[in-house]
Amino acid sequence: MSLSLTRRRFLAGAASAVAAPYVVSPMAFGANDRIRVGAIGTGGRGSGHVGSFLGRRETEVAAVCDPFKSKRLRAKKRVENTYAGRAGKGTYKGCADTADFRELTNRDDIDAVVIASPEFWHAHHSVWALRSGKDVYCEKAMTLTVAEGQAVVDAVRRHGRVFQLGTQQRSSRNFRFACELARNGYLGKVHTVEVGVPGGRALPNVPPEPPPPDIDYEMWLGPAPWTPYNKLKCSYNWYFILDYCIGWIGSWGVHHVDIAQWGCPSLRTKPLEIEGTATFPTDGIANTSIGWHIHYRTPDGVHFSFTHNKVHPQGCRFVGDKGWVHVNRGGIRSDPPSLLKLRLKPDDEHLYVSSGHHSNFIECIHSRRDPVAAVEQGHSATVLTIIGDIASRLRRKLTWDWQTHTFVDDPDANRMLSRPMRSPWTL
Repeated sequence: MSLSLTRRRFLAGAASAVAAPYVVSPMAFGANDRIRVGAIGTGGRGSGHVGSFLGRRETEVAAVCDPFKSKRLRAKKRVENTYAGRAGKGTYKGCADTADFRELTNRDDIDAVVIASPEFWHAHHSVWALRSGKDVYCEKAMTLTVAEGQAVVDAVRRHGRVFQLGTQQRSSRNFRFACELARNGYLGKVHTVEVGVPGGRALPNVPPEPPPPDIDYEMWLGPAPWTPYNKLKCSYNWYFILDYCIGWIGSWGVHHVDIAQWGCPSLRTKPLEIEGTATFPTDGIANTSIGWHIHYRTPDGVHFSFTHNKVHPQGCRFVGDKGWVHVNRGGIRSDPPSLLKLRLKPDDEHLYVSSGHHSNFIECIHSRRDPVAAVEQGHSATVLTIIGDIASRLRRKLTWDWQTHTFVDDPDANRMLSRPMRSPWTL
């Protein structure tokens, strides 16, 4: 359907060009089987995704969505200028823009959706796109709550779609190799996993004010509780406000926690004992943790220690009775150092090889196989951070059951696995 619609648009554009200024279609300078992409969220991270898909001949950015008018129009202009410039003449006016994501996901001529909205929107944007037959690339963390994550997993499998979470470290050779060392016994029996990530922050108190004309504030809030607009919260600072995110413990934490579970699969399959502490702002509008230290223990003797990086150095470290390996975005180290020169044997466990996160997503759209950061792995990594945050807030030992996705015999903790949504939003 998307191909025929693209051809109809091209023919219509060619006919209208007789009586109008020359309008370029992307069909004029690329293959006619390109994947048409819609972008939800066009701020900092979303802008990066738009740029990546613009730079690929096999994809066409066809629509952009953001409740901030200035952001989406800036993205739209970038798309149209890029395609017009690529053709070398004329103008291109084929990129739609909207403040309402439903107008984008309901389009029959969109094949895939890339989501870079605030995290409290991820489940709605993902599920709506999946139900509309779109493949989805979604930024981390996957969802705000465990219940939302279960809904996304169900939608991916029910509708047979491709889903890639933006935990791009899985597309790095160093992270993959560290996990292969851990999983294949080259460290001996792994007994400890340590993860450190950046800590959170406090924010000052600010007075409420009317939302500026540039933002559709009702659409920005969506399912979150209604609170008055202020000049801080609708920007980067939403990361540190619990209505919208659980903070860096989740949004940064999910990257290295995902590597921890990749190298030590029992963290996502075995029952977990969890306990921890955290520090929180004492004043201002931020109410997510600034620092934390969470302990997870599995029945097979693994201790996973997850902290801000003033306790553990940034990255993920696997420690066994024969050595250790530590990996982060700056590089990889080991003891003994000879581990880094090791080559896996043919009968060792070789993990999924992805040379690039966007490229892997596109390849999987064609092949219909799961990408390297598939939905179940993205969900379990996100869950590990959420249940750690819950343990730090309750300040008591909890037991997590992966089979039921609940805490054992703890109704208060289980109530924190989902949140009410503001009408009319539901999943």
